[in-house]
Amino acid sequence: MKSNDVVRDLMNLRNSTRAQELQRFFQTGPGQYGEGDIFLGLRVPQVRVVAKSYSSLNLVEVEKLVQSEFHEIRLCGVILLANQFKTSHDTRTRKQIFEMYIKATSDGYVNNWDLIDVIAPTIGAYLLGKSNPMPTLVKLAKSKSLWERRLGVLFTFAFIRAGKYEPTMIIAKILLNDSHELIHKAIGWMLREVGNRNPILLRNFLEQNYQDMPRTALRYAIEKLPARERKVWLNRK
Repeated sequence: MKSNDVVRDLMNLRNSTRAQELQRFFQTGPGQYGEGDIFLGLRVPQVRVVAKSYSSLNLVEVEKLVQSEFHEIRLCGVILLANQFKTSHDTRTRKQIFEMYIKATSDGYVNNWDLIDVIAPTIGAYLLGKSNPMPTLVKLAKSKSLWERRLGVLFTFAFIRAGKYEPTMIIAKILLNDSHELIHKAIGWMLREVGNRNPILLRNFLEQNYQDMPRTALRYAIEKLPARERKVWLNRK
């Protein structure tokens, strides 16, 4: 199997009308966060089906997909990385996948929120095996790159799933004053996930930080709290 086979299958599904819709949805216009990206017009389930057909594609070929000019081909590559990370029990392979994805992000191939959200909560588990994962998370959170900052937030989902909430709290605190709404949403999402498991911890964080939180982050964070309590927090803002 080669990356060209994957590209062929994805190209056969292209839809020009939907491509235009996706380019608007993912804000690819001048000055927007996805500026210049090119879409084929595929739905995510379609991409997942193709990825499943090439589940054993070697990482050299997967990397070629991740470096494509077309968004959905890069998405397919990222999904393959996530799937192979899940099924691999080899530490070196997991390390290779993690580092390949980090490089793809720094090189600009990971350039929209879906290319992060579909994989970061999975491969963030690589950092669970590190004696001190915080320098990596903090470096990402303090990056000038919007996508590296979102990646820093979403990596902490793996820690939340493992019952370790401090990394999320630290990264959320660092990014409370971030200027971009995509970071506000990511912070709020991760805090909500913490609250689903430990509502007291969420309430303590809110009590200490709600005045500094962007309203979007606050709304996302309190989404699963009782309606009356949500109203109180929003009124205090």
